[in-house]
Amino acid sequence: MTNKVLNWGLLSTANINRALIHPLRASKRNQLVAVASRTKAAADQYASEWKIPQAYGSYEELLTDPEIDVIYNPLPNHLHAEWTIKAVEAGKHVLCEKPLALRVEDVDAVKAAAQKHERIVAEAFMYRHHPQTLKVLDLVREGALGTLKLIRGSFTYVLSRESDVRNQPELGGGSIWDVGCYPISFARTLVGEEPVEVFGWQVIGPTGIDETFVGQMKFANDIYMQFDSSFVTHFNNYMEIVGNQGILDIPEPAKPRTEEKIYLTRGDQREAIEFKSDMLYLYEVEDMADAILLGRAPRISLEDSRGNIRTILALLESAKTGEPVKLS
Repeated sequence: MTNKVLNWGLLSTANINRALIHPLRASKRNQLVAVASRTKAAADQYASEWKIPQAYGSYEELLTDPEIDVIYNPLPNHLHAEWTIKAVEAGKHVLCEKPLALRVEDVDAVKAAAQKHERIVAEAFMYRHHPQTLKVLDLVREGALGTLKLIRGSFTYVLSRESDVRNQPELGGGSIWDVGCYPISFARTLVGEEPVEVFGWQVIGPTGIDETFVGQMKFANDIYMQFDSSFVTHFNNYMEIVGNQGILDIPEPAKPRTEEKIYLTRGDQREAIEFKSDMLYLYEVEDMADAILLGRAPRISLEDSRGNIRTILALLESAKTGEPVKLS
């Protein structure tokens, strides 16, 4: 299958599609051939605007197209698991936007379907595939910071659209699901283990979602993590990784620019490490191609996704009860 070009279909006309369209067209192993919407008129208009060959007036029609190999699922959070499973059952591989699901049981159902139908399913945390993230992991694992002690992270922005699905709790809204998931994922990836205990606080907004979340995570070997996410504070996105011999500052961990720097401090020396990279989302597209065409394991496994969702749910439980939650 190494010479095959994978045909992709977009499951809806969501704004996030724009991030994937150009990388799919830049890739030699992937191509965008179809889009589906809830009406044919909307699908036709979107297909015309973005020069997509095929348009479908329902999600079901897209899934029944035998020419489609991979589905990109950018639906609202509460629909991720349902439509990912439907796509897998229709014989499609799936790249699903984060979070993969809102319940651990739904992740398990996705995994069972993927195994049964021998399809690849991966959660679309694009930062995990970026050269900057891979370099950070190498530095930490090679001991550039000494013994890992503390991780701090933040991802916040002002969400001004009251009607946005992120403001609707029944649709899986909330700052921790939308952006807090990034520093949580980053910390788990850096440590290479699941947290043993978490504690969280939240500020509930008018619609019932957490408009601000502040959390702590405790890992084995006395490694701690602190993070915040918000829809009501000025944009902020950073990670700080602290060891007993050094500190690594990452100004743009979730969405690195094509030219980016991270900063390594050891003693009184501060070194800027520069990166030049390709389109941000191209790396996750190529990871899917590696998994499907070459039989390689996706960089983000379903067990990894399960761990992130389990951690988020534990943090939400802690914020609700006011008590720490043990995970092991």
